[in-house]
Amino acid sequence: MGSFSIWHWLVVLLIVVLVFGTKKLKNIGQDLGGAVKGFKDGMKEGTEAADAPASQVTHQEGAQKTTIDVEAKQKS
Repeated sequence: MGSFSIWHWLVVLLIVVLVFGTKKLKNIGQDLGGAVKGFKDGMKEGTEAADAPASQVTHQEGAQKTTIDVEAKQKS
């Protein structure tokens, strides 16, 4: 009962494909892959910033503190 055979997984895969369709599954896969790639790039940038000398980190922090003031308007 604890493990499923390959046939169980094939039936589950077939049902998922029939419910969602191959195009939707492809889009979900691309979105997930892009998110993982973005996460890995962010981790690399974080590691590089931690390894950088203090003068470079200070300069980068100053550039990142730029903000844009936006005034929110209410709908009537």
